[in-house]
Amino acid sequence: MNNKNNIIEYESNGEMLKISPEIIREYISVDKSVTQQEVFMFMQLCRFQHLNPFLNEAYLVKYNGRPAQIIVSKEAFMKKAENNKNYDGLEAGCIVYRNNELIYTKGAFILPQDQLLGAWADVYRKDRKHPLHVEISVSEFGKVQSTWKTMPANMIRKTAIVNALREAFPQDLGAMYTDDDKNPFDKGNVESPRRITEVKEMPKQHNSDSIGNKLASNILSEKEVFTNESTESVKAVEQPAEIKQGELL
Repeated sequence: MNNKNNIIEYESNGEMLKISPEIIREYISVDKSVTQQEVFMFMQLCRFQHLNPFLNEAYLVKYNGRPAQIIVSKEAFMKKAENNKNYDGLEAGCIVYRNNELIYTKGAFILPQDQLLGAWADVYRKDRKHPLHVEISVSEFGKVQSTWKTMPANMIRKTAIVNALREAFPQDLGAMYTDDDKNPFDKGNVESPRRITEVKEMPKQHNSDSIGNKLASNILSEKEVFTNESTESVKAVEQPAEIKQGELL
């Protein structure tokens, strides 16, 4: 870290990246009330896990004065797993109740009459004899957001994959959680965010020395940010039903 400017420089996706608390508050976090500690922890996680927040690999989400959550995308999970020399593929599917029988399907395809109960995932490692097997239930992880209503099988399967990958590669993924995960260290339930496209001009103080001309022109100008689904100020986004809190693409 550059102590003078509080800038962290690290490699991500084959390129050098620079981030600072000012950049995180201006471009990454929706809520400007994020504390110095929350920003610092987010920056350190990005550096340690080589995550690029400008490519939507990690988010700092905070609403209504609650503790901030650090959310990682499923794509980032897959990249980390595939970069591990011992990763040997995965299988995943849904768990349904069909004709008085419990069925383990492959993929996210289920029949209209199936009762979706959960999902399973197997992650294979070259250095282990048996795969890491995980099963999760809809009752524990399911949400009432639009994506969970329209694609419940797809969403619960993805959540099973993320949980299995984290257990299979704890050194690489142990401290990373997605929006649909149950983080045991979470001190408050934060409403799931929704993506919108927001175009911002690059502030003058963020020149090429701070984050790079390429990031400034190509990424920060057209980046995606999160906003609360219930935020009334975002008129262009259709307001979803109220979310009941319990808990890529």
